[in-house]
Amino acid sequence: MLRIRDMHHDDFARQLRLLIEPVAGLLASLPGAEARAAEDLSAVAPAHAASAQNLVHYLELRRHDLRALQDRLAAVGLSSLGRAESCVAATLAGVMELLSRSCGIPPRQPPDHRMTLEASRRRLVSGTRQLLGKSCHGRRVRILVTLPSEAADDAELVRTLVRSGMNAARINCAHDDAPAWERMIAHVRQAAAEQSVECRVLMDLPGPKLRTGALEPGPRVVKLKPRRDARGQVVTPVRAWLGSSGTAPPGTMCLPVPSEWVGALRNEDVVDLVDAREAKRQLRVIEATKTGAIVESQRTVYIATGTRLDHRLGDCVVGELPAIEQPLVLRPGDSLLVTRDSAPGCAGSPARIPCTLPQVFADIRAGERIWFDDGMIGGRVRSVGPEQLDVEITDARAGGSKLRADKGINLPDTALQLPPLDARDEADLAFVTSHADLVGFSFVRRPSDVIALHGRLAALGRPELGVVLKIETREAFENLPAILLAAMRRPVVGVMIARGDLAIECGWERLAELQEEILWICEAANLPVIWATQVLEQLAKEGRPSRAEITDAAMSERAECVMLNKGEHVVEAVRVLDDILHRMERHQTKKRAMLRPLALAEHFASDPREGAAPLA
Repeated sequence: MLRIRDMHHDDFARQLRLLIEPVAGLLASLPGAEARAAEDLSAVAPAHAASAQNLVHYLELRRHDLRALQDRLAAVGLSSLGRAESCVAATLAGVMELLSRSCGIPPRQPPDHRMTLEASRRRLVSGTRQLLGKSCHGRRVRILVTLPSEAADDAELVRTLVRSGMNAARINCAHDDAPAWERMIAHVRQAAAEQSVECRVLMDLPGPKLRTGALEPGPRVVKLKPRRDARGQVVTPVRAWLGSSGTAPPGTMCLPVPSEWVGALRNEDVVDLVDAREAKRQLRVIEATKTGAIVESQRTVYIATGTRLDHRLGDCVVGELPAIEQPLVLRPGDSLLVTRDSAPGCAGSPARIPCTLPQVFADIRAGERIWFDDGMIGGRVRSVGPEQLDVEITDARAGGSKLRADKGINLPDTALQLPPLDARDEADLAFVTSHADLVGFSFVRRPSDVIALHGRLAALGRPELGVVLKIETREAFENLPAILLAAMRRPVVGVMIARGDLAIECGWERLAELQEEILWICEAANLPVIWATQVLEQLAKEGRPSRAEITDAAMSERAECVMLNKGEHVVEAVRVLDDILHRMERHQTKKRAMLRPLALAEHFASDPREGAAPLA
């Protein structure tokens, strides 16, 4: 037994003895926490029993301010408890035993616990494999990719994504339809089989998403404008398609005209018109086909529904064109009426716009905040009437921010009583249970929502289907421990940090803190986490990353999976993320630094003078 006898160490021994009681007090508090959570603990699946117990222990530990104790433990060379998430009781018991033995005091009997550090690691690895499949690209962290609509008809795109490092494919049920989803899944299954890898399919239910309703349409006019250089000279004439929309070349503006009229056009023919501004214009035929013609103009042309087109062999009028969208322009101090009815909104004093879920009116109170369009526009509810909300705009650009139809609405202060699954979710769930490996549960708010989903999955014959809980509301974050305990009643479960909506609901300035807390709590529960929203977003969409998003991608290594959204350059984003994760995994796992040898340190040891060090 190690004893401290040397008088030189009296002060050190006194420091050790003073640490025994606070650590013992933390250990002694754990059984009481278990007793308070006994009902929830008894309901979890056997595979999660030890993890659920550890989660309760961790929550009890974090009720205390441990900062001073951490410093005192670190000062004597013991664990500061800063990495106790995965095995709280074992960590405390280990520290307690070292303190007791160092001071010559018989160790106290620690409380019953089943989660050791090694057991917690095994459980997290097993849970991640059950949820997301085997990692087949030589790294621990999986990559989840949101499939674009093109994946339904482009099998090679899916093959390339799998080859580049995609471990799981996400299908957002808010977009496309069942036939398209079926083709996407078939391409994923085929690509995985061809490459002898696993690639899971996650189908994401949209949930009862509150959005802005329709706006009054603008005039049915299209503007055709050539590209000019700095001197105003035409660089590229503007082109359009005369014919039916079904035959128009991709990306070309279509002017619908009768097929018998356009069939008479020949290359180099000229079509005369008076445009919507009463300006005389000409369209020159560049390429005439049997189904239509490509025309171009060197001047800007405004063409409306009903514009007459004159040709040497006859004339016709342009058919129905799409209406121009007319967004509301809102400035700080403006009033906005959010209406219960579905009548299209319009500009005015005040402007008005409907919402897609009028039942939320019963839950909203005056003084509560409201955000539109992913937090681009913010306001505060002045009053709640039977047919409308009167909102004062508080956050918008000084020159005005545009609010369009079908944009998200967030109510961070409102306790919404929405059903966890709406009618569309119920319909989509039948497809999901027949085709997918995982279901994404959007806008979960409370434990009862999770239990309701479990009931629907059981009724559809798939109680074992993996569930990914999307934490994207303030209420979900505040109820996270209880939500996790409810979810752990089934074997396969994971958590997605949906950082976009979460930032709007809880405040951008708190996002970094919240995602850390979610990571800690899920590690305590040994549940895999998906780090989502805008990871390498600029790279995926524009082909070039920002410095900030590279750092964000590196930080994402602490999760078990990272999600990329769709974009024109998503394949390159997968490759870059794969490289970043490979590099970061050699340095860190969760919060723990791995301390692998550094090339910089080796270079300095061999030659401490100036000189280039290898980037390894």
